[in-house]
Amino acid sequence: MPRYLVFGLCLVVPFAQAAAEPSPANDHDLAYSLGASLGERLREEVPGLRLDALVEGLRQAYQNEPLKLDKARMQAILQQHDEQASSAAEQAEVAKLQAVETRFMANERARAGVHELPEGVLYSELKSGSGAQPKANGKVQVRYVGKLPDGSVFDQNQQPQWFNLESVIEGWQVALPHMKAGSKWRLVIPSAQAYGAEGAGDLIAPYTPLVFEIELLAVGD
Repeated sequence: MPRYLVFGLCLVVPFAQAAAEPSPANDHDLAYSLGASLGERLREEVPGLRLDALVEGLRQAYQNEPLKLDKARMQAILQQHDEQASSAAEQAEVAKLQAVETRFMANERARAGVHELPEGVLYSELKSGSGAQPKANGKVQVRYVGKLPDGSVFDQNQQPQWFNLESVIEGWQVALPHMKAGSKWRLVIPSAQAYGAEGAGDLIAPYTPLVFEIELLAVGD
């Protein structure tokens, strides 16, 4: 491309940008823009809103006219609306998290070599053992790694450690009595048998299934 044409385009662009700049707003355009912005937000947040009542309340409040509802009544209505909106948002988030867990558990259940225990706990045997099996209220010595569904490690202990089965999460209580000392299992534990709807602080989100690799080293009374 000739250099003079490139130079000409460089001159044209600033003028085009300058021409595209909006003209100063008049009173009508400012009011209309504010109304449109408010309308877009309310359409998302409060679908089905009665526009005639909205405009009436807006006009009366803006013009400092007597309002048809007293402030206590309006405050109670707005508070109720906020609570309902918050509850709906929480329910939607719960449904989303539960759907994610359901898909994860279904995929894990379909893996080769996976078996299902009561309460939906899944296991696959990584190493067989021939020792004693724990009692429901007994003690176990284990090594373990705990992971979130994305594979990140949230807890592990590679040194032998004793636990009382009555003090661990329900998923362990379900699975370990089926293991024999010397065995190593991979467990996939539904959130209902882990930390449930509450989660565990910032470490484990609500409705999060957990994956453990557990090696049962010894059994105690």
